[in-house]
Amino acid sequence: MNKQHVIAFLIMLVCCTTSHAFWHDKQGNPAPATESMRSIQDFGGSLIVTSDLDWQKKWNTPVEVTPEWHTVTTVKQGQEVVILTFFSNPKLNDERLANISCDIKVIQPDGVVASNHPDLVCFKGEIKGSTYNIYLAEPVMNFIGEPTDPIGMWTVEVTLKDNIRKVVLPMKTTFTLEGR
Repeated sequence: MNKQHVIAFLIMLVCCTTSHAFWHDKQGNPAPATESMRSIQDFGGSLIVTSDLDWQKKWNTPVEVTPEWHTVTTVKQGQEVVILTFFSNPKLNDERLANISCDIKVIQPDGVVASNHPDLVCFKGEIKGSTYNIYLAEPVMNFIGEPTDPIGMWTVEVTLKDNIRKVVLPMKTTFTLEGR
């Protein structure tokens, strides 16, 4: 059985105060930076692996609805998961446009790069609402553990690049692929 953790992603609210911590929990307490949720120069990013194949339905809800994501750390062969990247507080140009690109790399347990996509457009356009809102990056990756895929820990590396602010934000998460 997969070990699943239920998280309310939006309880990780972005802090727009002068505090040193960027991410905060629902109670306003600073959330520690991790490899998969961090910030550099007030540009924040978060990376999750979720078993929620209905992620679009969860994401496309009214602002007052807080989506709950079922994050996974273990994936069975044949199971499909989705890799989502979020960002917050991109720097805007004079027209209120953001320009974020990203590199996405998936590495197998044996160190072989299974997928490598440099310089993808993650978000380019107008930011509607506060820059401190949480936004979904455009590239969404699906992963299905095939019978021929190596068993063990897979690594997902996403590097968000705020091209206006000139900030590079590397993030990483892992999951373990198990046999049926």
